Amino acid sequence: MDRQQISRLAHAHRPVAAPLADDSVARLLDRATARASGPATQGGAAAPAAQGRTAPGRVLDLGCGEGAWLLRTLAANPRWQAVGVDLDAAALTRARESATALGVERRIGLHHLDVREFTTKEPFDLVLCVGSTHAFGGLLPTLAAARELLAPGGRLLVGEGFWQREPSRAALEGLGATRDELADLAETTDRVRTDGWTPVYGHVSTEQEWDDYEFSWTGALAEWALDHPDHPDAATAREAADRHRTEWLHGYRGTLGFVTYLLRRD
Repeated sequence: MDRQQISRLAHAHRPVAAPLADDSVARLLDRATARASGPATQGGAAAPAAQGRTAPGRVLDLGCGEGAWLLRTLAANPRWQAVGVDLDAAALTRARESATALGVERRIGLHHLDVREFTTKEPFDLVLCVGSTHAFGGLLPTLAAARELLAPGGRLLVGEGFWQREPSRAALEGLGATRDELADLAETTDRVRTDGWTPVYGHVSTEQEWDDYEFSWTGALAEWALDHPDHPDAATAREAADRHRTEWLHGYRGTLGFVTYLLRRD
């Protein structure tokens, strides 16, 4: 069982692959799209704030998975177009199926591609990369990539981990990380500002959001193993769920934080 399949099973009940509750996702998207503009009607310039979501817009999700962020954006913004990029072909198939079920399949384009290779001739009003900055090699490379894809006045919604407290050896071992891979919230925000971005909104995931996410992740994977005892991958799935639960509860719980920034370029 490969990593992508494990992730799909683990996120069966949490299509947004991040420690964010539904109301947090809705609030972030509402803020991200309320003032974004569509370059088709503005010649690439930002639209007046009063237009809100009545203006056309384009949204890109780098590491879209099953397209949960994009589908929510399209459902709430009938004049928006969406593009998603991911290496998981099976997840993209599910995204297409969900888009068809919602009747938005003509407004979304999905690309089976490494996010680092994606280019466009038409910039986007909103770029998303929530929980996928590792695909670019970290937060700052993600910001650099997004800068090349945004229209003037566009916004970036990016989710990144940070240290809520000094990580213990158990936390680092559980995450397979080193101390310098992340910073605390203040330093992480300072890095964003130094790179030429201004946070115009943000959300720090709560402990309840983290616990709900981790219990859902491990529970969905373990339940799949229980429901498919004769499947050749059942033991692997169960072992992955047990290992992840141990790494979380005995390692990084309360240490690893997650912040989702809404950013604009200076």
